[in-house]
Amino acid sequence: MSTFDKYVIPTTVDATWDVPMAGDARFTWEYDNGRDRLLALYQKGKDKQWDQTSRIDWSLEVDPYDSLGLPDEVSPIFGSPIWDKMSVGQRAELKRNQAAWQFSQFLHGEQGAMICSARIVESVPDLDSKFYAATQTMDEARHAETYARFLQEKIGVVFPINDNLAKLLEETLRDSRWDMPYLGMQVLIEGLALAAFGLLRDMTTKPLPKQILAYVMQDEARHVAFGRLALKDAYKELSSKERDEREEFVVEACYLMRDRIRGREVWETVGLDTKECDAYVDQSEFQQMFRNHLFTRIVPIVKDIGLWGPKVQRAYHDMGVFEMGDANLDQLMKGDEDIAEQIDREKAEAREVEVRIGEIEQTIRIGADEVPVAVD
Repeated sequence: MSTFDKYVIPTTVDATWDVPMAGDARFTWEYDNGRDRLLALYQKGKDKQWDQTSRIDWSLEVDPYDSLGLPDEVSPIFGSPIWDKMSVGQRAELKRNQAAWQFSQFLHGEQGAMICSARIVESVPDLDSKFYAATQTMDEARHAETYARFLQEKIGVVFPINDNLAKLLEETLRDSRWDMPYLGMQVLIEGLALAAFGLLRDMTTKPLPKQILAYVMQDEARHVAFGRLALKDAYKELSSKERDEREEFVVEACYLMRDRIRGREVWETVGLDTKECDAYVDQSEFQQMFRNHLFTRIVPIVKDIGLWGPKVQRAYHDMGVFEMGDANLDQLMKGDEDIAEQIDREKAEAREVEVRIGEIEQTIRIGADEVPVAVD
């Protein structure tokens, strides 16, 4: 069955989204020298490759109407008159579509990341950056493969790419400057994704999505570190005009991403009034927390790479996320890696227990077979 059969909003089957790209493909003939930290990250990228078919336990059952096991309170319209009028079945359908919408945007973002990574390989002038971006391209392909499988096999519903995410991807890819895929994808889109993945990873009570999110985050932590390292070096040499242009892009992109999470497509799909739901989205305490949380990775990275002019600071004050600029990025990234490794250890321990139980049961069966039968 085609993915197009699962889209809840009609999507053209035979069309691709073609984004014209500008800029030069850059070759370098220097093969020896490179930045030690970036080459170390490249080595880590090679060492940490994994296969979703074997690392993730796809045998785990998922209820498509409660795929994440989140409480009702996380819905932006929870407690509203709209919510109170909904039946149990309607609320379950809403949950299904909300999860499908969220993971669909993850899926489309990962394909965008794959294309941007390949673009970095092509356009970046330094070989060490080309090396790492090549490993990231493979990572992003694996992430897209994983999210597509989860949506198709476990939820059964897919949403098209959100307009705001599409606009940001298009602006990132259309720009001819070699650093813009770094800034648009590695810092902004990947930073947003990390925060969203992390919140759902920590909140979900279901083992399969927890595995998926944790393993993807383990890779994404390296990707954000890559963009941070490369741009921190490059942006030291920017002119005032060049810095202003990039800060303008950051501000516009951050507002786009903040507005992206409204999920209007979900309200339309389940037959609710979009404007009325929007009003409750703006009032939702959880939604406000979630929206602010999305910037926990972006703000400190933007500050660290040197795009911290008055316009950026004013925008972050306006969004209520300015204080996040002082977060410890290295500690956050290490935590992402540690959680993925802990899940692997827990799975290995569970397998050992299963094997041991099987051995004991077999021994008991053998012993029972050997018990002599009394003859009268």
